[in-house]
Amino acid sequence: MSIQNLAVAAVFEEIADRLAIQGANVFRVRAYSNAARILQGLGRDVKQMLERGEDLCELPGIGADLAGKIREIVETGKCVVLERLRREMPAAVTELLKVPGLGPKRVGALWHDLDVQTPRQVLRAARDNRIRELPGFGEKMERQIEAAVAAHLSKEQRMKLATAAQYAEALVRHLEQTPGVDRVVVAGSFRRMRETVGDLDLIVTARQTKAAVERFAAYPDILEVLSRGETRASVRLKSGLQVDLRVVAVESFGAALVYFTGSKAHNIALRRIAQEHGLKINEYGVFKGAKRIAGDTEASVYRAVGLPEIPPELREERGEIEAARAGRLPRLVELADLKGDLHAHTTATDGRSSLEDMVGAAQALGFEYLAITEHSRRQAMAHGLDPERLRRQADAIDRVNAKLQGMRVLKGIEVDILDDGTLDLPDSVLSELDLVVAAIHTRFSLSRAQQTERILRALDNPLVTLLAHPSGRLIGEREPFELDMLKIMRKAKERRVCVELNAHPERLDLTDTNCRMAKDEGVLVAVNSDAHDTGEFANLRYGIGQARRGWLERADVLNSRSLPELLPLLKRCRRGPTEAGVAVAYAD
Repeated sequence: MSIQNLAVAAVFEEIADRLAIQGANVFRVRAYSNAARILQGLGRDVKQMLERGEDLCELPGIGADLAGKIREIVETGKCVVLERLRREMPAAVTELLKVPGLGPKRVGALWHDLDVQTPRQVLRAARDNRIRELPGFGEKMERQIEAAVAAHLSKEQRMKLATAAQYAEALVRHLEQTPGVDRVVVAGSFRRMRETVGDLDLIVTARQTKAAVERFAAYPDILEVLSRGETRASVRLKSGLQVDLRVVAVESFGAALVYFTGSKAHNIALRRIAQEHGLKINEYGVFKGAKRIAGDTEASVYRAVGLPEIPPELREERGEIEAARAGRLPRLVELADLKGDLHAHTTATDGRSSLEDMVGAAQALGFEYLAITEHSRRQAMAHGLDPERLRRQADAIDRVNAKLQGMRVLKGIEVDILDDGTLDLPDSVLSELDLVVAAIHTRFSLSRAQQTERILRALDNPLVTLLAHPSGRLIGEREPFELDMLKIMRKAKERRVCVELNAHPERLDLTDTNCRMAKDEGVLVAVNSDAHDTGEFANLRYGIGQARRGWLERADVLNSRSLPELLPLLKRCRRGPTEAGVAVAYAD
């Protein structure tokens, strides 16, 4: 991913937001949104593609009009359409879309009818009881908006992990090209794979410290240099992200990594243990008096206080130190453990790549299987499948499988859970599939009891294999449902249903704590991409990061199984509840 791609994607996202607020044609809005997503996941630099004379129209979802705008942005740094939209609408209005629950229609109404443009102005309007007077709002909605805006304003502004990764990886490549630089590692919450990142911490070893600092400070995407010294510097990128560089001695590299990776609570616990041993830990090493006794590697730091090295994703002071002391640290799942993906879409519904292209990309990744799970008919905007179209797709999958070697395409559906807990397609159709992925896409605001009961009823259907993105959250955009997750996990265990960890960076749903709950309750987790095009299989790495934060091991992950191991599990998932007194090898 290049910074140029990110810049073009940001322009398209803003165009989509502004068009949506204006009430423009939904397909026009979606075209810009989809183009932004494609560019964010594109492995090639559009500027280099243009310089080589490549046709951008060959990219999925990019037609001649969008290709022309990409060229315009790359060559001029501007977009005429966006400049016109900015003249038509105050600059701050799009910020309101970041408030959970405020979609384009509501933002448009607040702006047009109340002339509010910022979250603080919306908060004041809510507290003055002015929002309830608008058509379609009311007092209850006003109170919900007030709470959502207040929460939004109180939160530290953080960047989604996948977006931060694109900036981090570009910076690492930039620094690795510096003569004399040996190692560059991104520490902090990014290394712990938290779902959002406040800033980036770069830890560097270099034979030429000055050259490393100078090259960092000359990075072309910097908006301002905040501070600069002989071994450190802080900058703010044009995106607003702050990046801190620290050049450390080789003998301190491990200690610096431990210190700057965090978390703060984990580091405090480590220092307390060190004090019990008569030692001191800081970013320079582990010291006994004035003598450094460890610090060149992270393993040496932990070993000095009597512990095995703890993986970065676990360093949250949630029992990892006690587990390390007792020799019970999990052997965390790795990306290479995944044998396939059980949630993906194609152009048959709202995907952007064909069935053949999705299968080819999965095969190139070494997958043994890929489940195609289109939306069901309830999702009209996504061109969801009715029974006839689903059967036609199943026939298409049979034709693809007939030509495949070393891989199998599984027939599935992402079927909507309706308001009463029934499913959007009849059992007679669902029974013909290899797996059924049940999901909620509507009525997010039901009460905790109602939403929980809705899901429990869906899990009682013996054809349901997997519960998709269980909490329904979109990070920074939509809060999770109110749910009794423990009750849902226990029902899933009873009914042999697996739960999904949706790896899309906007979801990362299950949360890390709910991953651990699934593990504790003996419920298998499927780490799925929810890919809508071939590039989105890359999101699996973020799902694995979340799984590792949730203490999941290979045996806890459904799609770590080979195809011969998976197929019997899928069949068992579709048999209904376990019989009394009969043990089931659910998590073998």
